[in-house]
Amino acid sequence: MENLKRRVFACKKKKLAGRNSWKDRLAGVGIVVVISFFFYRSVWSLPFLAPVYFLYRREAAKDYVQTYRRETAVQFKDAILAVSANQKAGYSVENSFKQSYEDMVLLYGRESIICRELYTMVSGMGNNMILETMMYDFGKRSGVTEIMEFAQVFAAAKRNGGNLTEVIERSAAIIEEKIETEKEIQILISAKRLEQKIMNVVPFGILLYISITSKGFFDVLYHNPMGIAIMTVCLAVYIWSVFLSRKIVNIEV
Repeated sequence: MENLKRRVFACKKKKLAGRNSWKDRLAGVGIVVVISFFFYRSVWSLPFLAPVYFLYRREAAKDYVQTYRRETAVQFKDAILAVSANQKAGYSVENSFKQSYEDMVLLYGRESIICRELYTMVSGMGNNMILETMMYDFGKRSGVTEIMEFAQVFAAAKRNGGNLTEVIERSAAIIEEKIETEKEIQILISAKRLEQKIMNVVPFGILLYISITSKGFFDVLYHNPMGIAIMTVCLAVYIWSVFLSRKIVNIEV
């Protein structure tokens, strides 16, 4: 049963990722063509640059997963805040989650990540499945630590007879604070991210400028073993620099 859930969740993520798959593929092909032109000036280099294409697709997939997890965490935070508000209004825990589903439908739509998962939880509770187990499974499949941590705290409070209303409210406040902190960090480094993207393009701009203003200046680096070796080393240094700059500006809370 759990393997089936994982496959269904993976299909949902794949469907969402498909929206940008063609864009990523075209961008990857474009990058390979540009590198082939500036570093080798030969179409025969294209097959050997295939690893660059797959590296770009891997990094694009990482960016998508990171964005997906942030979006899921934000939607889950809103759902938990709705659960907390519903409990204060006098609903039981189970009915709070059911009402939270209706609230999230109005906020995000039925096809959103959180609505799909809340619908699964509500349906599962109708079949006598354990809420906290389904919630933890959701967090594990999505890779969002906030959901898994909340499920563990929720399960412990429920098992030990704690004040669930207070636990949910405090947990929601902690998740909200963490998400807001991450948003602030992303805003602060957004300028640095832009600078990083610009610096990634600058070497090609320099090569293009020199090639136009001083024709034949780089001819010695093309179509000969020594030149190919030098340009390959330069390409390796450039790729390493891109990965290093991405790592520097990629800050997670």
